[in-house]
Amino acid sequence: MKAVQFTSFGGPEVLHVVDVEAPHPGPGEILVRVAGAGVNQLDAKIRSGAMPTGKPAPFPLGTGLDAAGTVIGIGPGVDDVAVGDIVFGTGRSTMAEQAILTQWARVPAGVDPVEAGGWGVATETAGRLLSELGLVEGTLLLSGASGGVGSALIQFAVARGLTVVGTASAKNHDYLARLGAIPLSYGDGLVDRVSEVAPQGIDGALDLSGAGVIPDLIALVGDPAQVISIADFTAPSHGARVSTGVTRTTEPRDGFAEAVALPHFALAVERRFALADIADAHRHAENGHTVGKLVVTP
Repeated sequence: MKAVQFTSFGGPEVLHVVDVEAPHPGPGEILVRVAGAGVNQLDAKIRSGAMPTGKPAPFPLGTGLDAAGTVIGIGPGVDDVAVGDIVFGTGRSTMAEQAILTQWARVPAGVDPVEAGGWGVATETAGRLLSELGLVEGTLLLSGASGGVGSALIQFAVARGLTVVGTASAKNHDYLARLGAIPLSYGDGLVDRVSEVAPQGIDGALDLSGAGVIPDLIALVGDPAQVISIADFTAPSHGARVSTGVTRTTEPRDGFAEAVALPHFALAVERRFALADIADAHRHAENGHTVGKLVVTP
């Protein structure tokens, strides 16, 4: 089968499509024929070597963390899906014609499996962040809200009854408003702009972009413990928190279940790439300002 691998850390040019043997699902795993796989910022960080593991990399490495497709193999201990089911979820080396998923949920009826290929990481992260923040009412501020995680967060938070203020480029404001958020531009003067549209105050803030806004978010919330970042690892030096998969306190499937339960949940797909164009997909992701998700189709 065809899969994307790299044999050294570096820029997108280190990614290549190669022929490899199809993987076999182990205990608690499933194998899917990939319809679509999401491109995440974390993929680029791993590929570049910016996410050191503390031990030598076992090259060659695959890339990709989430995908959707048809179940074609089931590992020992799995009893909640059958061959032929269409699922989305997270796993490993998902930029391939076939991939292992370690967490999954069924793709809702009527949803394009290609689009659902980008749901896994975004919905897991959104569910985890809302759980860790613990807001049950009030106003939530999202910094960098137009990407996949932000898009999922807005839909989850609005469904929970929260008011959402989201920052993004001006060209993406209509998109945020359609999802149910109050859109604002980021940059200098953020505190004043947020205070103007949310005079009732901000009860919690999530930094999704790592744009150096932690001090502003703390100033708006008033409590550093109610500010969480997934992209700025200096946040703890300000008293705020960092959330990663390593610090996860919820099951990934919690976010999956929330997405499936929401009527009309969707993540916009800004662009689809062929597997052979994976380097271009990584470049696009690293440029930022993506609306919704980027998806690769084998």
